[in-house]
Amino acid sequence: MPQSKVDGRTSAAVQAWLAARTPAFRAGIEVVVIDPHAGYAAAVRAALPDALIAVDHFHLIMLANKAVTAVRQRVTRDLLDRRGRKTDPTWANRRLLLRGKERLSERALARMWNGCVDSDPTGQILSAWIAKEELRALCATAAHGGHPGEIRARLWAFYRWCADTQIPELTTLAETIDTWWPAIEVFLTTGLTNARTEGTNRLIKQVKRAACGFRNRDNYRRRVRLHCTRQTRRLSARNPTVPA
Repeated sequence: MPQSKVDGRTSAAVQAWLAARTPAFRAGIEVVVIDPHAGYAAAVRAALPDALIAVDHFHLIMLANKAVTAVRQRVTRDLLDRRGRKTDPTWANRRLLLRGKERLSERALARMWNGCVDSDPTGQILSAWIAKEELRALCATAAHGGHPGEIRARLWAFYRWCADTQIPELTTLAETIDTWWPAIEVFLTTGLTNARTEGTNRLIKQVKRAACGFRNRDNYRRRVRLHCTRQTRRLSARNPTVPA
């Protein structure tokens, strides 16, 4: 389906875009995947009352990573009375804290874990990392077909961990998950996600940032197309459809 950009992050902007579509277009929409943004949800409910709203794992893991970073920064300020430096193990391993456990080698996991144990006597940073991994495990149930029993078990484990740690950032994260749970459950049972759209949007922003602004709009479009279709062009080059 053709894509178009809408300026603004307001409910009115989304409703105006949907109102400009044909009745057949709106009637064919069954599920809408959005950011956990109240304005978007209100617009979808108003314009598409029969459509389901889903919040996918892309945005949930992003919220969990932000919570881990917030805990790390707060603990560093409380313990050292300053911001983190490259000599601090928790700062040096900050990227490892945001990486999935299955993507960490045994050496990297040990370095991250031991660095947090040695530098954070409160244990809050590791607790935040474990909460993030519990949420990732919950989101992973979508790949297994969204079995209700598995979803309930993972959700309970996540809530219990956040409650037991009594860390303000994790409490806020758990409350956000609870607020958006109906939409999250739609994702877990359907597996629908807009991660590919978010990835394309990231590439476009990177092109714009690297160029520091394009004076020629046509050249801007060509550069964006060049970066966003790189994978497709590689496949086409391996399997040409016309004789060389």
